[in-house]
Amino acid sequence: MTLQNRVQPTGEVLAIPARGTLMGNRGILHDDHQRLRVARWRHPHWISCELTFRGRHRKVMSPRAYTELFFLDEVTAMAAGHRVCAECRRVDYEAFRAAWGRAFGAQVKAGEMDRVLHAARVTRRRQQVRHEAPADGLPAGTMVLSEGRTHAIRDGALLEYTPEGYTRKLTLPHGPGTVLTPAPLVAVLAAGYRPRWHESATPRAD
Repeated sequence: MTLQNRVQPTGEVLAIPARGTLMGNRGILHDDHQRLRVARWRHPHWISCELTFRGRHRKVMSPRAYTELFFLDEVTAMAAGHRVCAECRRVDYEAFRAAWGRAFGAQVKAGEMDRVLHAARVTRRRQQVRHEAPADGLPAGTMVLSEGRTHAIRDGALLEYTPEGYTRKLTLPHGPGTVLTPAPLVAVLAAGYRPRWHESATPRAD
C-alpha cells in the first residue's frame, strides 16, 4: 500500500510511490491503520531529518508513533515550512541558525524559530501562507508558483518541480510572483543558508 506521506511544496500530503531524500516530523497524524487523519500537524516544531541516523530503524506510520513525512529535498521541505533538525543534522542546523541570526539580528533557540515559522507557514484554517514578491529578487532555494506550476529558483532561473525531481529549466520572470517558501525562510536563504538539493537540480555533464 502506498502511504499518504509525501509532502509537496504547496503543503499537500500525497500518497505517491516517489521516494524522498529527507524525512519530516509534525507529530502523530495517522491512525492505527496507517491512514492520515484530518490534522496536518500536532505541534509547531516542523523539522526535516536524515533518512538514516545512528542505525535507528523505524516502521513507517507505526501506531502511536510520529508520522514520518518525506520530501524530494530540503528546498521542498523549506517551502512546506520545515526547518533543519538540530539532532540528526547538527552541522546543517548550526549553519541554519547562524543564517537566521544574520537575517534577524539575533541567534535564537529552536523553539523561538518555530514560533516565528508557524505563524508564517499556515493559517488557523490550515491553509498555506503565501506571499507576493518579485521573482528576480528572491534567493536560490525559494519556491514559487509560475503559470500554475511549482518551481524552484536556482542559478538565476526556474526549475520546474515534480515529485520525482526537477525537470524543465525556464527563464526567471520579472515582476511579482507567488512565493511558497515562508518569508522567514526566504530571509534565511538570502542570508546565506545553502539548502540540500535533489540530484536532478544539478546539470548533467554531456
